[in-house]
Amino acid sequence: MLAAAGIVSVTAAIAASPADARASAGQDYPAFALVAGLLLIGLVADDEGLFAAAGNRLAKLAPSGVALFAGAVILTGLVTATLNLDTSVAFLTPVLVYAARSRSSEEAALLYGCLLLSNAGSLLLPGSNLTNLIVLGQLRLTGGQFIARMWLPALAALVVTAVVVAVFERRSLGSQAQRPSEPGAEPGRSRLGWLLGLAAVVVGTVLVLVLRAPAIPVLLVGVAGASLHLVRGRTRLAEVTQVLGLPVLIGLFGIAVALGTLGRAWSGPAMLLGHLDSAGTAVLAAGASILVNNLPAASLLAARAPAAPFSLLLGLNVGPNLCFSGSLAWLLWLRAARRAGASPRLARASVIGAVAVPLAMAAGLAGLIVTGAR
Repeated sequence: MLAAAGIVSVTAAIAASPADARASAGQDYPAFALVAGLLLIGLVADDEGLFAAAGNRLAKLAPSGVALFAGAVILTGLVTATLNLDTSVAFLTPVLVYAARSRSSEEAALLYGCLLLSNAGSLLLPGSNLTNLIVLGQLRLTGGQFIARMWLPALAALVVTAVVVAVFERRSLGSQAQRPSEPGAEPGRSRLGWLLGLAAVVVGTVLVLVLRAPAIPVLLVGVAGASLHLVRGRTRLAEVTQVLGLPVLIGLFGIAVALGTLGRAWSGPAMLLGHLDSAGTAVLAAGASILVNNLPAASLLAARAPAAPFSLLLGLNVGPNLCFSGSLAWLLWLRAARRAGASPRLARASVIGAVAVPLAMAAGLAGLIVTGAR
């Protein structure tokens, strides 16, 4: 259904304005190519046991529920920053659920934290969120230049969101965690295996940081790693296809191109953004994310160079924590949680998000003032 809507949308955009549609596609495709590469790298790392090893070690070392949650916050933030928020929710959600169960701890804090922290923590690197790359199409910044402006807002949004989740789920954090009674998430297959997975992650991260256009190189690394695993029988083609979620990516890409075409042909969004300050830009971006998903919203609002691009990203990345429609990460998280045997409640996640989003956005805007970005 979504793929069909995307195909119809992009076809209409091409028919209405071929030049604008081509420009919109040129701005949007690197983001989708990069996330495909990062998801494939994440699949390789997961197959090699990297995430399971990290979750297993976390479960063994954490002396309490609070420590377990704090470790999960750090782990989620690192994976989100280096491998994209979609990779984080797809692969870390079951690992964190199993880690909590292996300690006889309640899983709610880690379950909802993985989703909300992945969205909120996706401001640090260009590859952390597709929206970053779509907006970066107008900025021409390297990964290092981007992180210099966004490290403080990203950290502020992550910490504030973590505190809100911890307050809401404080009952599950109050008891002392026991020693693992069962392995939960399977440990890494071998030390060599998870080192290979870590190497793939490092290569992908370096490419994102160093290159101005890392999408195709990262995609090639992901394809090479996944192909090697297919040949070795470490994964199946059906699993690769499921991880990529091609129908959803195709649908979102088509809708994003269509809205980007609209934003180029119609000056309304650009004029509206030009009359808003940083806070207003972030609020508008958050609202647009809920209405049409943050990827099409980014394509529409960044079709022309925005006056406050970093504030725009703050709303596009943190705002989706308000509702299921906000980002692709919600769908991936829901699917991963159910596969792990958890019973996530969308209403509960939205309630926590409703408190966390305004506080995290305010903290992020304060961080932008300090770094001199807007």
